[in-house]
Amino acid sequence: MLPVAVFAADKAPRLVLQITVDQLRGDLPTRYLDKMGKGGFRYLLSDGVVYENAHHAHSNTETIVGHATLATGAYPADHGLIANTWFDRESGEMTYNIEDSRYPLLTAGADVDKATEIDPTQRVARSDGRSPAAMLVSTFSDELAIHTANKAKVFGVSVKDRGAVSMAGHAGKAFWFSKATGEFVTSAFYYDEYPQWVNAFNATQPAQRYANQSWELMLDTAVYTHAGSDDSPWETSFGDYGRVFPHPYGPGDGKYFTTLLTISPAGDELTLDFAKQLIDNEAIGADAVTDYLSVSFSSTDYVGHLFGPSSLEAEDNLLRLDRTLAELLAYVDEKVGLKNTLVVLSADHGGPEVPPLLNEYGIEAGYVEPDSWDKAAGIANLKQKFGIGGELIRTFFPPYIYLNRKLIQETGLDQAEVEMAVAREMMKFEGVSLALSSSALMDGQVADTDINRLILNSHNPRRSGDVFVVFEPNWFINDFDGLTVATTHGSPWRYDTYVPVIFAGAGLKPQRVYREIETVDVASTLSEIIGTNRPSGARGQVLPEVVK
Repeated sequence: MLPVAVFAADKAPRLVLQITVDQLRGDLPTRYLDKMGKGGFRYLLSDGVVYENAHHAHSNTETIVGHATLATGAYPADHGLIANTWFDRESGEMTYNIEDSRYPLLTAGADVDKATEIDPTQRVARSDGRSPAAMLVSTFSDELAIHTANKAKVFGVSVKDRGAVSMAGHAGKAFWFSKATGEFVTSAFYYDEYPQWVNAFNATQPAQRYANQSWELMLDTAVYTHAGSDDSPWETSFGDYGRVFPHPYGPGDGKYFTTLLTISPAGDELTLDFAKQLIDNEAIGADAVTDYLSVSFSSTDYVGHLFGPSSLEAEDNLLRLDRTLAELLAYVDEKVGLKNTLVVLSADHGGPEVPPLLNEYGIEAGYVEPDSWDKAAGIANLKQKFGIGGELIRTFFPPYIYLNRKLIQETGLDQAEVEMAVAREMMKFEGVSLALSSSALMDGQVADTDINRLILNSHNPRRSGDVFVVFEPNWFINDFDGLTVATTHGSPWRYDTYVPVIFAGAGLKPQRVYREIETVDVASTLSEIIGTNRPSGARGQVLPEVVK
């Protein structure tokens, strides 16, 4: 007997609202629940199907990787977005995940300002062009567009370009926030010119309402769990923004004004404002054809990097995100009806605690410094052994070491042998737990362990590096090209893979599910609910609590 969907064909939801919160570790939605209102996380947790043990089943837990996995239901090995950046062997340069010079931004001067950009992955891009072309498989939103003969309206919105583009897929439209202009922008892949309503929204100069304002605590200081840690020495003090409340945004023409908005709740508030305008002007959920809207909130990630997840800043940001979620859901309820909307919330990855904080609890943790690896004695000995005179390690961009293949070839060496030797040597460095060669992964010469399976799920032979490096739990690099951060993600350890998965709305009955699921299950489940073909690389299972 064929499975019967919760949603009959004639009662399919008018809208699928997919919310992704950047760096929302799975425990965070409930950590400060006693201080939250009724309409945000509390609504999702009380009225939704809540999966308490959901994980990304890949090893490189970064923004584009997690977003693309949620969108496609495929592992990075198949969807191809294996990292925020990777080394393009054809060009001999690093490439940014959604960079595409064929499709420039529609707004002049909206490109990444490399002089002020604090995200090192963004600075890798060599052009302002953006598209989903590097994503090798289809998304749920693509299949929805095909299923409805392009009648479904499909959109992705985020502060981050990669958060919007990945979820909108190939067939949808994507908008994101330009820190260079303080506006929401898109590329020529999506439009020849902006819809009039976007021009009207940008004409209001939305970012400027924060000029000369500050990020202040939402509640009385004494209420906060982390009230006593507002000036921890490991927090990043970014110019006048500082590490103590209130955090001033400065003048609207300040060098880092828009950057400061993104590392505060203001970034999510701007995203909400744009999403509301999009719902109105594109008539989202207004007819019987199921539409799709992805809203990716990025501030949790930026705040987490600079201050850590157990900081006063992270706590207040999460409380303000709760309010922002409540406002979004209330707006959707007013315009579409939550009974007509299937809401799914998850995260692209989690995040670790700050090593010095863990040290205070007696937990071993620290920071890794890879800049000296190529000059280390062990690597120097390998170079002598193999007769290599130049740099053996061409570049390292976590988690991949890219070797100097040209030099290896010119020296007449076996690539696999060199990879294996480097991997063995890497495991001698402080903070390194595991190093696996690309050749060993491709040849099936790795043990069948939990961690190795996650690495295999991440490995794409055309894009992945020559050696995959896993740091010890709670060890990672905190130097972002000169900007020292409190914490960062990207590992296969539980704190990075653990994320919320919650389905709500559309008449679903509340339920808590404790068995382990994978984030690849989300796209397959959405496809089953709507009745679309599953995305071309989908590997996930249909979640029976949502589809019966």
